[in-house]
Amino acid sequence: MTTALQTLQQVFGYASFRDPQDTIIHHVTNGGHALVLMPTGGGKSLCYQIPALLRPGLTLVISPLIALMQDQVGALQRHGIPAACLNSTQGAAASQALQRQIGEGRLKLLYVSPERLSQPGFLALLQQWQRDIGLGLFAIDEAHCIAEWGHDFRPEYRQLCLLHQHFPQVPRIALTATADPQTREEIISQLRLQEGRQFISSFDRKNLGYCIHPKDNPWAQITSFLQHRHPHHSGILYCQSRRQVESMAQWLQHQGWPAVPYHAGLSMSLREAHQSGFLASSCTIMVATIAFGMGVDKPDVRFVIHLQSPKNLESYYQETGRAGRDGMPAEALLLFHRDDLAAQQSRLDHGHRSRERKDIEQRRLDALGAFCLSTGCRRQALLGYFGEAHSGYCGQCDRCNPAFQHWSGPRRRHHAVTFAPDHFTPAYRRTR
Repeated sequence: MTTALQTLQQVFGYASFRDPQDTIIHHVTNGGHALVLMPTGGGKSLCYQIPALLRPGLTLVISPLIALMQDQVGALQRHGIPAACLNSTQGAAASQALQRQIGEGRLKLLYVSPERLSQPGFLALLQQWQRDIGLGLFAIDEAHCIAEWGHDFRPEYRQLCLLHQHFPQVPRIALTATADPQTREEIISQLRLQEGRQFISSFDRKNLGYCIHPKDNPWAQITSFLQHRHPHHSGILYCQSRRQVESMAQWLQHQGWPAVPYHAGLSMSLREAHQSGFLASSCTIMVATIAFGMGVDKPDVRFVIHLQSPKNLESYYQETGRAGRDGMPAEALLLFHRDDLAAQQSRLDHGHRSRERKDIEQRRLDALGAFCLSTGCRRQALLGYFGEAHSGYCGQCDRCNPAFQHWSGPRRRHHAVTFAPDHFTPAYRRTR
């Protein structure tokens, strides 16, 4: 009988597992349910791909983006693994041919979007496959999308409770790189994973340095950062609006930097061209809204810049985590101004949300403000938010190492606080 380690070595070409991959794979292969929290680049995909090969039947992988599905299927096929994705871009003939292939037992992994489960007839199709060839595993990727108050909420993910209702004996594994304790509880509740195990790896990206700098003249600050820290590197610059993306990309191009824009307002062909160029080049700057990033596998991103404060610390962790996936040193720069938080506060105050969701978003916004204004170690504060202890000097943030500010010139004095989000009343909050 082929073992997990033999599959890892002979099929995927790796010599050994990273902890706790082998424990997760053993648990799931033996029919256990699991919630896996593992940082980007930690090898989450192997935690369901290897069980998919070891268990009999078809593994169904639920993934939120077509591009992400296609990338993973392509990688599996290059390893000789029979995998495919079923998506809205395929014609009827291609879809029917794929279904015949599945019915004949010639496929091991099928990637689908969460919307597919709500389409008429697909649930019946799954039930037929269960009878004919067996369903080996359900893998829910980017599982944080199920949390209603999360940073990447996808309503379609709420339908995944159907998997437990109709196929209670098929093991389910949910995977994400970003989930605070409240989001974990929501994932477990929605996917009925109460009887499963939780595997929570360290959130610490040891190769990633953090810098938060008062925003004064962002154009000059970004140029200085690139010139002094990353003159020949690839990176991502996040902006809040499409207009900012376009103006910043044009300005960087005018200054001689290889920058390209990416946002939902561009044509699909142009977005694909810019993404392909970014993935292929070692010195391209992607100027983008948060529409760019999920599932983009570019190991050599050396920096991530935020022109404005992100939505919350989950978003910040997810977006900065796109740098340094190759394990080499990388940096995250946030240009901070209280006005950015005030704008978020205004949107929250005037938004039409339930009281429960408003309270949750308020706590998350307060935590973000406390993090940005903290006088303490950035890494300690960020890990503490996710419930992980980190003590002492990290040496890789602007609070612990002045070298992270050498590009920036003199700093303005800002009111500072220690990181205590439960007790922090930020200056941008209006009296109610």
